[in-house]
Amino acid sequence: MGRHEMSGRLSAEYQGLEVKVPNLFRCPISLDVMRSPVSLCTGVTYERASIQRWLDSGNTTCPATMLPLPSTDLVPNLTLRRLIALWASTAAPASPSSSSSPPAPSAVGPTPAAAAAELLRRVAAPGADPCPPLRKLAAFLSDDDVDEFDKNAFARAPGAADTVASVLRRAAKEDGEGIEAAEAAVRVLAAIAASDCIEEDNKRRVAAALAADAPSTAASLARVMRRSSTTLEARADAARLAESMLLRGGAAARAAVAESEPLLAELVRLVGPADEKGALDRSAVAAGLSCLAAVAATRRARAEMVRLGAVSAAVRVLRDDAGCPAQALRVLEAAVGCAEGRAAICEAAEAAVPAVVSRMMKGGTGGAEAAVSVLWAVCHRYRDRRAVAAAASCEGGLARLLLLMQSGCSPAARQMASELLKIFRVSGKSCLAGYDSKTSHIMPF
Repeated sequence: MGRHEMSGRLSAEYQGLEVKVPNLFRCPISLDVMRSPVSLCTGVTYERASIQRWLDSGNTTCPATMLPLPSTDLVPNLTLRRLIALWASTAAPASPSSSSSPPAPSAVGPTPAAAAAELLRRVAAPGADPCPPLRKLAAFLSDDDVDEFDKNAFARAPGAADTVASVLRRAAKEDGEGIEAAEAAVRVLAAIAASDCIEEDNKRRVAAALAADAPSTAASLARVMRRSSTTLEARADAARLAESMLLRGGAAARAAVAESEPLLAELVRLVGPADEKGALDRSAVAAGLSCLAAVAATRRARAEMVRLGAVSAAVRVLRDDAGCPAQALRVLEAAVGCAEGRAAICEAAEAAVPAVVSRMMKGGTGGAEAAVSVLWAVCHRYRDRRAVAAAASCEGGLARLLLLMQSGCSPAARQMASELLKIFRVSGKSCLAGYDSKTSHIMPF
């Protein structure tokens, strides 16, 4: 590769340093020096924006090794990021062109830390409209070109999370600037609480700020989600903040979310159709189900969730194959823990039971065990005739149970699966008609 060709592939701030750039610092996709390096499960590190575009295009392999990806989680490579920063600071003075190639400005200005601090000051200014600076902060935190160290520096700045959370709590009206500012605050806080590049301590700061007045926060999140003009993305962000309160905010925050009927209703609505055609939005479904599954860990919230339609929403997600089968199955597993949930599943057994069986092996080990728990509760423990009849007519149910029993499932799940075996009829095409339930080996496959 010639010198000029290579120079064209380098980021602007590293022009003139191309002959000294270690190959380790280049993204394997773009060949640019990485600004926000992240690693896949294969161990290969890429620039975050480049690998995200690869994954968003539907690719399921590592572009460098072409190995299939069992997980698409992106883990920030902080060590490499520090090495690149050190290299840039020491190499820049030796470059004759470095003075003419300044770093590209970020979303909020040429000096991110100072600009973000100024925006925060404008948010806190008495009598000022907080919406414009909050929107700029949300853009700053969502911009892939902004260094993750700058984002974390803002998140850990004294009073940052508290200042933005206070705007959210002040949303006392359902219309007007109060709700608009609350929606903007939601986007800022969610960009911290749900981002892979934000450190866990900073996420806890956001949760603590939200939990400082948990009932008001829960009420404001519900108002933001209920507002007709709120975007679907902002509603999903509100669900992510509610989940952050549940997971990191402490007992008082968990109780406030679990006891907020308006918020639970909005979470169920988020899992429903996103447009007039009845289509489900995968991102919104994922956010809503993940939060509902976390809420369901609170026993007293389960009956209310069922009353608001959580069971039918989870079943619809499974039937439409709208993603997130593990979370949908976890919601149903929590529902069978109360009489109202079992009744709802059994009343819709013709749709619910086949949906659970069909997604049993698509939600990982956790989802499979949740599916078995649901089936065991309604078919074996409570022996609802509608559920038993629906299970018995499910094609492939026996094969899935046998596969689960031979996987690394828990002893409790294996026991429940063995007790369910006799319910499922063996299809003549299943190749399992000669299976001996006293053995643990499936033949043939």
